[in-house]
Amino acid sequence: MLKITNVHKSFRKNKILKGVNLTVNKGDVVVILGPSGSGKTTLLRTIAFLETADKGELEFDEIKTSLSNAHKKTILDVRKKIGFVYQNYNLFANKTALENVMEGLVIARKVPKEEAKTIAEDALNKVGLLERKDFYPSQLSGGQQQRVGIARAIAYKPDVVLFDEPTSALDPELVGEVLSVIKALAKEGTTMIVVTHEMSFAEEAATQVVFMDGGVVVEKGTSREIFYSPKEERTKQFLKRVLRTDDYVI
Repeated sequence: MLKITNVHKSFRKNKILKGVNLTVNKGDVVVILGPSGSGKTTLLRTIAFLETADKGELEFDEIKTSLSNAHKKTILDVRKKIGFVYQNYNLFANKTALENVMEGLVIARKVPKEEAKTIAEDALNKVGLLERKDFYPSQLSGGQQQRVGIARAIAYKPDVVLFDEPTSALDPELVGEVLSVIKALAKEGTTMIVVTHEMSFAEEAATQVVFMDGGVVVEKGTSREIFYSPKEERTKQFLKRVLRTDDYVI
């Protein structure tokens, strides 16, 4: 479904991605783990063409293109197939929850307003916020704002949803409500790539866990393989530091 090959990205002299390969099949929940600065967010942003890679190839269903010099129309075609959930919500402060979800449908997709309203209400209902559709972001908790962000990403039924550390900006007590929504989407068969530090979510929901460090994929496998029998020493070091439990055989 989605395949990226040999992706490189530098910011000035700082090499962020150093030849990353990733394959995502329909219905997969790919969770990307790794320390800060390992290139996880940059990888997501290059897939969505929010950053231009220095080198690399992308295959997405029938689309095959370079990640470094794709045609503008190709970029638009790829973006139509992707939903993106940001760390910090990226909601319009002067628009209600409903209007935030409708915005992309009306402006980017040219969906008629009444149809867009119905689609947006369905998406808000799916994340449990229909009753707050007329609330502005300032009237919503961080968890509710992020759920609006998820509703916006899934409203037009993208082929894959990219989550960039969707709980990192939340107070600890609000993390669960957002993860519950993402888990429900996963159970429905939504294809997604999730960058996160939430280890329990990774173990429970992931069909594939990818561990990155230093701009490369160090190791990947099922959640059980990565959490209970990792092969690479760097993966073991990372898990020992973040898990703090004896339940894992590492």
